[in-house]
Amino acid sequence: MAATPVPTRRRRARRGSLDRPVNARLYRGTFLIVALPLLVLAFGIVRPGSLPAPQLPPNFDAADAAAIADDLSGSYPDRAPGTGGAVGAASWFRDELRQYDLPVHTDTWTADVAGLGNVKLRNLWAVAAGQSKQAIVVLAHRDDTGTGPGVNDNASGTAALVELARGYAHAGSSVRSTHTIVFLSTDGGAFGGIGAARFAERTHLHIVAVVVLTALGGPGKPRLEIAGDRPRSPAATLVETAAHRTAEQAGISPGHVGILGQLIDLGFPLTLYEQGPFVARGVPAVTLTTAGTRPPDAFTDRTLDSAHVAQLGRAAQQLIGSLDQGLGLPQGTTTYVWLGGRIVRGFAIELTLVALLIPYAVVVVDLFARCRRRRIPLLPAVRSLRTRLAFWLFTGVAFYAFRLFGAWPSGEARPPNPELRVAGNWPAVALVAFAVVAFAAWLVARQRLVPRRPVTDEERLAGDTAALLALGIVALLVLATNPFALLFVVPAIHVWLWLPDQRRRRLARAALLLAGLVGPALVLLSLGVRFGLGFDAPWYLLTLVSIGWVHVPAVAIALGGAACAAQLTAVAAGRYAPYPPPGERPPRGPLRELVRRSALAVQNRRR
Repeated sequence: MAATPVPTRRRRARRGSLDRPVNARLYRGTFLIVALPLLVLAFGIVRPGSLPAPQLPPNFDAADAAAIADDLSGSYPDRAPGTGGAVGAASWFRDELRQYDLPVHTDTWTADVAGLGNVKLRNLWAVAAGQSKQAIVVLAHRDDTGTGPGVNDNASGTAALVELARGYAHAGSSVRSTHTIVFLSTDGGAFGGIGAARFAERTHLHIVAVVVLTALGGPGKPRLEIAGDRPRSPAATLVETAAHRTAEQAGISPGHVGILGQLIDLGFPLTLYEQGPFVARGVPAVTLTTAGTRPPDAFTDRTLDSAHVAQLGRAAQQLIGSLDQGLGLPQGTTTYVWLGGRIVRGFAIELTLVALLIPYAVVVVDLFARCRRRRIPLLPAVRSLRTRLAFWLFTGVAFYAFRLFGAWPSGEARPPNPELRVAGNWPAVALVAFAVVAFAAWLVARQRLVPRRPVTDEERLAGDTAALLALGIVALLVLATNPFALLFVVPAIHVWLWLPDQRRRRLARAALLLAGLVGPALVLLSLGVRFGLGFDAPWYLLTLVSIGWVHVPAVAIALGGAACAAQLTAVAAGRYAPYPPPGERPPRGPLRELVRRSALAVQNRRR
């Protein structure tokens, strides 16, 4: 009888070989460094203090506030900036405060509003002088998008502002507040907080706190909005005091953005509420509202929940009273993540994110050293990456060139209202033209990137190593601009680190590539889900780039990351080729030949 053959076990690839170039043991060892920042993070959880409630009970008249809101929304249902209704609403606000002997100051200017063009806007404010020149600002925008009467957003907030001003005006002759109270009615609030940003930038007042009243009469539960235009958070004492005063009047603790949402807001600062410009400038500010992360739909904004107006109106009055009499008034802004009654300090979160870069950096440097020891040339891989980077940067330059010629949306560098047409509908002709330009650029770059011969394992490893080294540089640039934005980079660097392992099949490599995109996808998911944009999220993100809300350095860093991802994808898909030496390069195409002859002609003229 023939002997049964004994199956041979597949020999595991040797550590450090071409099949296993990544040192997993070194990775696990250096990951222990992250334990220290995590310990700091755990001990960085603290409970902030709250200012005491004022001694006098609230006397906010909810019935009068509801009547005032109905009067404003009924008299001027279209209060969009630049319309006759906006002018009428400004006169209406002056008349309302004139009967309380509060003189109204006016700031008028012209702004390029996304979706509206150049229009005239007006900020109005009244001042109830106090014993100190330190000011507490109570703010509400009076405009709307014009697609509905804006009863809730924001006739309710404006009505509450008027009602609060009435209380302080009547008390002015006998009882004087400790702080100066400013009642500010802004314009352009429904179009990205333009009026609030202007006031925050130009005011000469010493503002110690800002209370924003927006959409107080909606069906949702009371909420607090604290995100800023920059990675900052308002003073924790202000937020905790606002939460306590709201809970006392509403009977429930106010809602707020969750942990992940707050981290995203620090990494990609974006808010549609008017506390944002103040927080960005170091002024503690918080918004009281019944709406979600996105303001309510203007088309259906036609009724008020009087109970919610009463609750948040009294909460605002009590909050102002606490701030006015508080000895430990909140000062400045900081960074943190709010967890109900506790906060995690921002420096501990930053330290953890930075520490997560160390294992990646150590292993990538080790991978580079292994390539050097094996005498694997990296220069062709670097040149291949350079070509990809040139293509992505060219598309960025082309995008801004199209914007310069008016092809893309333009306006003030403020987040546009998601309801506006400009936020999700881009001109098809311009998009097709841009796609043609980008495709032509890719055809030119492709001539140096297409494999024309079998690519060796050493060359593939060099391609991965060059891309991973460059990705580390991208992470450092992100760290230099906004450490919290590492939230979008860390998943990619730790997942893509294992792409050079050539034992993995293509399906596994594709899964790794997709997993690494989780970080950037958080931005789109936040826009699509939290801000209710759905599939319009990519277009809204491009709108933010077009109007200048996302700055050019951030765009350049993102394009650099895209070039690294493109090279890693090419290697994983088997479509990578190192930059060819002169003998392997294809003949110049007509476009490259034209560029070459033009450059030579210019050189000859200079001679």
